[in-house]
Amino acid sequence: MAKKVLIVEDNELNLRLFRDLLEAHGADVRTVRDAREALPAIHSFLPQLVIMDIQLPHISGVELIRLMKADPSLDSIPVMAVTAYAGKGDEGRARQAGADAYVSKPISVSRFVAAVESLAGSLGDGFKRAG
Repeated sequence: MAKKVLIVEDNELNLRLFRDLLEAHGADVRTVRDAREALPAIHSFLPQLVIMDIQLPHISGVELIRLMKADPSLDSIPVMAVTAYAGKGDEGRARQAGADAYVSKPISVSRFVAAVESLAGSLGDGFKRAG
């Protein structure tokens, strides 16, 4: 059975890259572009993993992780924090908020998939093949 992964990312190119990689590995993927819609989407989809951009408008990814981890119905869902603007202390803040992994952009495809699978397990049927 395919693992459910929710991506919270406001950058369209990054969102498509993450979604395409995960779907190619057999994951059932949902996306959220507006951080204000993230928690309701997590509650309704109940993913096995959330990939959370840290630099989001309106609500930071770090704050969203804190809110998730404070909610007993969501606190066991692993979170992989991702950011293009890795500054000093960013990883520590993300992990202190409850992130289970931290990946800086630009991502290495193999490291990204390995990190996802270390948190969520095998995503599905592996690479989907046309035909």
